[in-house]
Amino acid sequence: MLNISIVLYHPKWEQEVLPLVEELLRVKNLRKIFLLDNSESKSEQPKLNSEKVRYMFMGSNLGYGKAHNIALRDSAYHKTEMHLVMNSDIRVEAEDIDAMHDWMLTNPQVGQLMPKVLNPDGSQQYLAKRLPTPLDVFGRRFLPKWMMRSRNTRYELRDMDLSRPINAPYLSGCFMMLRTKAVVEAGLFDERYFMYPEDMDLTRTIHRNYLTLYYPAWTIVHEHAQASYKDKHMLRIHIQNMCRYFNKWGWCFDKERQIFNNL
Repeated sequence: MLNISIVLYHPKWEQEVLPLVEELLRVKNLRKIFLLDNSESKSEQPKLNSEKVRYMFMGSNLGYGKAHNIALRDSAYHKTEMHLVMNSDIRVEAEDIDAMHDWMLTNPQVGQLMPKVLNPDGSQQYLAKRLPTPLDVFGRRFLPKWMMRSRNTRYELRDMDLSRPINAPYLSGCFMMLRTKAVVEAGLFDERYFMYPEDMDLTRTIHRNYLTLYYPAWTIVHEHAQASYKDKHMLRIHIQNMCRYFNKWGWCFDKERQIFNNL
């Protein structure tokens, strides 16, 4: 069975959330959908006519990973085999989610899976990556693109055949098909991160003991907001949390990063 969790912040119910929930309710292996609302004030919420949907209003912005951990603990408690962490700005077919779930059940060596991710215009998003160095992170944001072109090619795995599965140490948090057992062993999301590197942190921890696969047999569409490129407040949050990440794992010296990236 499968639990799905979606963290909301001032949700767009009619345009985004309700159409997605309607599609997710078609998933045959579905146990529960958790809608975790991190908004400070409760918006007018449409009635969700399904026992499989659990709406939880937090009353404050707990952060991305901390909110998802509430649902992940439920999956662990009820021994739900798989847990899908996803954004509300994703378009996906219920049949594909069932296929990913069933494929994971028959491949116990895989702890995490992310399908091919496209922009709404059909172009590919490069969301399977190597683990970044500080230069990869801050150079992408503050240096000219021509200076970072070769580093970005390697960082975003563009130097590899993306038509085939890749065991990548960093998979985006926009869509994480997770084996619950693997997440529990990894310790769930690190709640010290408010936002941004929690997906990187979790994937690399799972990657120690399981395959963490970019698997292009399935495709989803993601309307990627890139908020830190448009909002100075979000940029500050991004920088603060990336500093926490490098303080935890190492800035210049991260032996595990070197091993994973070379593999």
